[in-house]
Amino acid sequence: MLTTPDLCDRYPEEVKVVTPNSLIDFGAIECFHGEVVTVKCFEDNSRVKEQLAQPGRGKVLVVDGGSSLRRALLGDLIAASAVEKGWSGVVIFGCVRDVEILATLAIGIKALASIPLKTDRRGVGQLNVPLLVGSIEILPGDYLVADANGVAVISMDQIAKLRAGE
Repeated sequence: MLTTPDLCDRYPEEVKVVTPNSLIDFGAIECFHGEVVTVKCFEDNSRVKEQLAQPGRGKVLVVDGGSSLRRALLGDLIAASAVEKGWSGVVIFGCVRDVEILATLAIGIKALASIPLKTDRRGVGQLNVPLLVGSIEILPGDYLVADANGVAVISMDQIAKLRAGE
């Protein structure tokens, strides 16, 4: 697997990097990658729960939680469901909880912080919409690589062009 520095070195013009690298590792898998699925929500993890209950083999859920530090968008039960469904990872611009259990689960999880408060589920949120997080736009279908160095994203179109030698 390519690391984020490898990806940036090989494709410096095509790669977008989340800055600053303020995301913390919470899952047992530190390096993960996959096709991006997006959720935009604020202090309501209804769509996160719904999406991670779907098959996700080779995918990474990127959640724009509005950088809220007041409610956790992911906890142990939803994360365990994601593992069962084959998700590679979850990147949350917001908080998680149950961190002692998350650390034992075979999935990559990055988030801004932890907090013990859960959300009120109101069924609010958007699935597969463009996200503007940190300093970059992340689109559904992009390819994400995450490791201890940070998070890098490249479009699948760019990957196809690079593979075709364009």
